Order: sequence, then C-alpha cells, then structure tokens
Amino acid sequence: MAAKSKGKSPSCFGYPLSIFFIVINEFCERFSYYGMRAVLVLYFKYFLHWDDNLSTAIYHTFVALCYLTPILGALIADSWLGKFKTIISLSIVYTIGQAVMSVSSINDLTDHNRDGSPDNISVHIALSMIGLILIALGTGGIKPCVSAFGGDQFEDNQEKQRTRFFSIFYLSINAGSLISTIITPILRAQDCGIHSKQRCYPLAFGVPAALMAVSLIVFVIGSRMYKKVRPQGNVMIQVFKCIGFAIKNRFRHRSKEFPKREHWLDWASEKYDKRLIAQTKMVLKVLFLYIPLPMFWALFDQQGSRWTLQATTMDGNFGSIQIQPDQMQTVNPILIIIMVPVVDAVIYPLIKKCKINFTPLRKITVGMFLASLAFVAAALVQVQIDKTLPVFPAAGQSQIKVINLGTDDVIVQFEPQLQNVTVTSMESTGYMTFETSQLQSLNIASGNKTKNETIEFPGQNRHTLGIKTTEKEIITKWLLDNVTSKPEEGNNLIRFINNLPDDINITMEDTSFGTVMSLSASNYASFSGGRKDIIKATTNSTTCSVTSKVFGFGSAYTIIINECTDDNLGIIYSEDIAPNTVHMAWQIPQYFLLTCAEVVFSVTGLEFSYSQAPSNMKAVLQAGWLLTVAVGNIIVLIVAGASKLSEQWAEYVLFAALLLAVCIIFAVMAYFYTYTDPSEVEAQLDEEEKEQVKKDQDIYEKQTEAVSRM
Repeated sequence: MAAKSKGKSPSCFGYPLSIFFIVINEFCERFSYYGMRAVLVLYFKYFLHWDDNLSTAIYHTFVALCYLTPILGALIADSWLGKFKTIISLSIVYTIGQAVMSVSSINDLTDHNRDGSPDNISVHIALSMIGLILIALGTGGIKPCVSAFGGDQFEDNQEKQRTRFFSIFYLSINAGSLISTIITPILRAQDCGIHSKQRCYPLAFGVPAALMAVSLIVFVIGSRMYKKVRPQGNVMIQVFKCIGFAIKNRFRHRSKEFPKREHWLDWASEKYDKRLIAQTKMVLKVLFLYIPLPMFWALFDQQGSRWTLQATTMDGNFGSIQIQPDQMQTVNPILIIIMVPVVDAVIYPLIKKCKINFTPLRKITVGMFLASLAFVAAALVQVQIDKTLPVFPAAGQSQIKVINLGTDDVIVQFEPQLQNVTVTSMESTGYMTFETSQLQSLNIASGNKTKNETIEFPGQNRHTLGIKTTEKEIITKWLLDNVTSKPEEGNNLIRFINNLPDDINITMEDTSFGTVMSLSASNYASFSGGRKDIIKATTNSTTCSVTSKVFGFGSAYTIIINECTDDNLGIIYSEDIAPNTVHMAWQIPQYFLLTCAEVVFSVTGLEFSYSQAPSNMKAVLQAGWLLTVAVGNIIVLIVAGASKLSEQWAEYVLFAALLLAVCIIFAVMAYFYTYTDPSEVEAQLDEEEKEQVKKDQDIYEKQTEAVSRM
C-alpha cells in the first residue's frame, strides 16, 4: 500500500477540502492552455507572417510535444519528486512559458521606427519558440499528475466521492476550455499598443498567463491540506525492462536447440515474475490495437489549425453577434456538453433495443468513420469558399480595372485588338486579365474626344484606370493596386479617390487618410469587418460627412468622393475585392460530425482500455493513449508536407480517405480481437500464487521434519 503523509485532511460536505483547490487549479490551467492554443495559429499567420502550411506545421509540432511530455511527467512524479512537487515545479515552468509568449507578441518590443511592424521578427520568433517549449513541458508534465493527485486525497471507503470528484474534474476541464475559447479570441480582436495599434495578442496570451499564475497560487495555498503519496517507482519502467529483457533473452537463445515458448514475453520468466509478464501481455494486446488510432487525432486536432484558417475566409456575422474565426472552435466543447448525455441516455439504449451488439471496438470504428465524413463536409465547404476567392494575376499577367469618373460614357479599346469595354458614368468594370507581353496600348473614346496611351507594366500586378472627360480633354489616372491577397482576419481595405476639383482631407472613424489631391487616390487602410463608420471630408474650410454602408468581411473598396455641399458628402462605392460570402454557420455540420466522432471514439477508447488492462497498468495505457494523440499530430506534418496539394479541399479529401482506409484496417483487427477480463486473469494468478505458497510451505515443513528426525 502506498505510503501517505500523516494527518487527516479537513472535509466539506463529506469531501476532502483539498480537492476544491485541485478543481480550481485544473479549471485555471485548462483555461490557460486552451485560451492560448485557440489564437495560436492566427498569431503565427498574422503576427509572425508565416504562411498557412508553416503555421499549421508549427502548431501541430507544439500539440505533439504537449502529448509526448506526459510520459516524462509521470516518470518524474513516480520515480523522483512525487506528484505534489512535480506539479509545483512544472507549473512554474508553465507560467514562465505563458509569460514569455505574451512578451513575444508585443509589437512595440522591436518596433523602433514605430511603423506598426516589428523591426526584428527573429526576436519574436525565438521568444515564441522558447515560450511554447516551456508550455509543452509544463502542461504535458502535469497532465498525468493532477487527476491522480486528486484521487489520492480520498480514503479507501470514499469510492463514491472519488467517482463524483472525477466527474467534477472533467467538467472543470470542459468549462475552462469553453470559456477560454470564447474569451481569448475577443481579446485578440481588440486593438492595443503603445506606438501603433495592432491586434491585441499580448492580452490574448497575457490573460492565460495570469490564469496559470492563479492556478499555481491556488494549488500552493492548499498545500498543507494535501495527502502526499511518496514516490513508489513507475510501473512503466518495469514494463519496459521486462520487454527489453525478453527481447534480449530471446535473441541469446535463438538457436533451434532451445525449445520455443508459448509467447515471446515468456523469455522474461528467468528474471521477472509470472504476474508482471501476464499483465504486460494484456497491455501489449491493447497497445497493438492503438496502432491505427493516431490517424483519428490527425484529423481531430486540425480544428485548431486548418479549420480555423478556413474560418478566416468566411462570413462571421451572426446578426448582432460577430464571431471571430478562432471562436468557431467553441462549437466542439458546446456540442460535447450536449452530446455526451444524449448519446449515453438516448442513442446507446436505442441501439441496444434494436438488439445490435454495439461493442466498444465497433464504437471506435464508427467514430473513425464519422471523423472521415467530417472532413468530406469540410472539403465541400472549401469548394464553395474557393468559388468566391478573387483571382490575382499570375507571373506574366496584368489586371486592369476601369472607373469612369466623368458624366459621359467612355469606350476603352485595349490594343492590339484584345478587348473592348464601354463604361457608363460613375460605373466601373471588374478586373480584366491580360498577358503583359501582348498589352501594348489603349484607345479611349468619349463623345467626339479620343485619347491613346502606351502601356508598360512590369506584370503580376493589379491596376486601376480612372477616366474623366472634361469639356477640353480626356484625363486619365493610373493607380497601382498593391493588394495581392484577400484582406487578413476578415478585415476590409478602404481607399478614396478625390473626384472634386479641390484637394480634400479625409478621415474615416479614427483613421486619417491625409490630404488627397484632385483626381488622386489615397492608400488602402484596414478596418475590422462587419461595421459601418463615419466618413468626413474637409475642403476649403467646408466639412462634410456621411455614414458608410455596413462592410462585410474580407473585402476591398475604392470610395469615390463626388460631392461636398451643405454638410452632405456624396460618395460612390467601387468593389475591388468581394467580401466573404460563405457563412461560418456552414462549418457547424463538420463540427457536429467530428464531435459525434469524438464522443464515440475518445470516451469509448478510454473505457475500453481501462476494462482490458490490469489495475496497476492503467498509467501505462494512459501514456499509450496520449502517445497516439502526439503521433496523430506528427502525421499531419508528414501528410501535409509530402502531399504538395495546391488545393485545400483536396487535402481534406486526402485526410478523409486515409482515415477511411485506416478505419477498415482497424475494423479487421477488431474482428479478430478477443476480449479478456483482467480481474479473472489476476484472480487466477492469485490462486496460483496461493497454491505455490502452500507447496513451498509443505516442502519447508517436510524439510524441517527431516532435519528434526536426524
């Protein structure tokens, strides 16, 4: 029996008072982890300016590391420091890591010229990587310790209270995850900074860092109430030693003169007892079934990477509520809270009434299939998104858009005989694509006036041609549209063309566009999506204003100012990039399918593992289960890196196909699996040990009797 520290823990409502500190500690820690993870991939993309593939790769590397380090944490706790000291030590490391992440995201840290962009991005990258490594060590290291430490607080006769504690403990995990995934994206969407206003990543990372500090403080406050189990050695080490000795011993006796044994692990019988060998056999039997499982996690954990990036190209306007792309991840914990009781109380009983033998392994197989369907749904959504994305000029191409700023119609002929367009007053064309090498000149005709212009473009750029016909001539103005992609994070890009005879000073909400000369354009400025703003123009001491229309998400507009009289500002909108039109609600079906998959896969998987493992080997299977999550995230890196697919929908289909293939393999493995009852095996071992003890006792008594006769 494990040795415990002396003293009885104070109780409250029949529960040890110490567990309340542990539950609060777990809530704060999960808030810290999931809050930071929710905004991580967008931090990589929009702050560090990594592309989608690199952002996804580093994200999944971090998650994989978080699920590899629990093995290290368990070894430290069981073999060296004990659970209490391990939690304290690694929580300090964890808190430092969160603080470093918050500091790494401060734009003003290296923005010495105050232009709104970091001058030395490598400093931010280095700090980010240090922070993430410390967080992975911390969160992974304490993961296997906290729940087990909570279980240690109960007496042997408090089985009912211990079971209820684990339910409350699991609820605190989901509550921390849900609340943080709602709050941190809101904090990220704020504007903050000393010299220039940027997305507030320091706050989005800072609040989780503060919660981790609170988690540590709360845990320390309860230290005098805890029952602290002394390190008893780690059973995983014994299992690995047993396996290693069996392999080595079998290799030594590989010649035919040595008789074969029933199982290769029986070659460890020279050194290890029969009980450990039998228990190790049961564990390896389950671990063999784990081999296909990482593919499920490869898909599941893309909620925080690929699916979040997918949401950045969608419309998040839910009426009076504006949903941030990283907030869509909250659909999963919300559905989990709904689906777990529904599946347990309704779905499984219905299946049982239909007399279908829905075994745990069949549930896991169904979970894999549902996850595969979820990625098919994601691919269908991506196909619809791709239809709405603008096409930008490739190498050797140029795109031209024509805006008629005059009162007469104009006809533009692109030479030599490439294209002919007629543009009515105050209207504009869409972007027309030309091979730059073929485009030589253009002829403009309006009424009885004509104008010819020679064109020389470098290529791979967008250009806007403003045309205005006066009484004397046709005036042209070329604008370089230096926008090569959809605006990031659902923002909108706005610029102005001054179609008045005088220079004007333009502001939109708090953003000043400066003085724009007649028939000239301002630069683009970025505004958050789903809002309308007041536009003000000042010319010759006259100030005019108008409220803009509500802009969507991910669009770009050129606003033409035509009139400024009697406080009335006359404007016309010309759409340069269409807003996102596919609504984020279309992601809900894929989240629903993946959540259903999680309910029947994850919950059942843990239940099955525990039912098939000996009582003292639960930790080994827990480590194996967490290892499948880590390997799943590594699979994402390998598949995404090796596939080289240019279309995102094709990558979704590839992952769905891979999981479907693995699902079929697992179904075959499950068909040939025979369920065992560890308690029966252990009872049989107990009986054999008793018989052996009795035999030894009889032999000893006979020897003693023989000696006495002599």
